Amino acid sequence: MIKRKKTKVIKIGNIKVGGNNPIAIQSMTNTHTKDVKKTIAQIKALQKCG
Repeated sequence: MIKRKKTKVIKIGNIKVGGNNPIAIQSMTNTHTKDVKKTIAQIKALQKCG
């Protein structure tokens, strides 16, 4: 198990960051949104990574 450093909890919108909260990750695609097939493929690849 990874030992986590104790940190202060802050809220960003409805997401709590810090303390014992799960680590939040945000990502973006780099495809043209008009290319639906490539965009969905990138989203599914990100989802597969966890």
